[in-house]
Amino acid sequence: MESQRNEEQRQVLMRFFKTGPGEYGYGDEFLGLKVPQTREVVKLVARSLPLSEVPRLLLSPWHEVRLCGLLIMVDQFQRAATKRLEHDAEATARRDALLTLYLDHAERANNWDLTDLSAPKMLGHWLLLPTTLGDGSAAYKRRTLDALAHSDNLWRQRMSIVCTWKTSQQGDPSWCLRYAEILLGHPHDLMHKAVGWMLREMGKRCSMDLLRDFLDRHVRHMARTTLRYAIELMPEAERRQWLEK
Repeated sequence: MESQRNEEQRQVLMRFFKTGPGEYGYGDEFLGLKVPQTREVVKLVARSLPLSEVPRLLLSPWHEVRLCGLLIMVDQFQRAATKRLEHDAEATARRDALLTLYLDHAERANNWDLTDLSAPKMLGHWLLLPTTLGDGSAAYKRRTLDALAHSDNLWRQRMSIVCTWKTSQQGDPSWCLRYAEILLGHPHDLMHKAVGWMLREMGKRCSMDLLRDFLDRHVRHMARTTLRYAIELMPEAERRQWLEK
């Protein structure tokens, strides 16, 4: 990956991911690789790389190398989460080991693309699968997400809401509604966008009436950005009505 370094693209990415002083990505370093280049590396090594090697990637100062580590974990998790392997003991242990490693290094997914490309396909999928972690219950899974949502780390907080994209895709709105409500008053614009985006997807995948009910209860004290994202799929006349409220 270092041999493909591109200085011109690096400067573009440094601006795009807000790495200047006072910005949310301050201090992040880029090689200047595009995502398809990183995915090509993942394709080469994902099946054979031992899990013990992944932390070396996650601890890298380079954004793209951390992304590579996260996408390798996503690939390995998805291979252990096929319908055939959902209840397989060895596959369950594999998924749990990946999920534990992911949570242990959650702060290394320290930009919105890193969380968004990993959390739904690992953390969100884990919510829907058997697990040996804790007592394996839905309550234990809620406690796991609660710890992320109530942490003082922006990226852990974002994980707790964007992972619900997967649960909403599978027709379960409860996770999105719970963490949208918990995070509704978050001060950061990145969280305003994430909460609105997940509410929109929940409405699209599960129930627009559930979305309307949530908005009816919270519209007067939610960030305008959150509202705009949440109502994007509604008819224009209805969008205007919500914005007027």
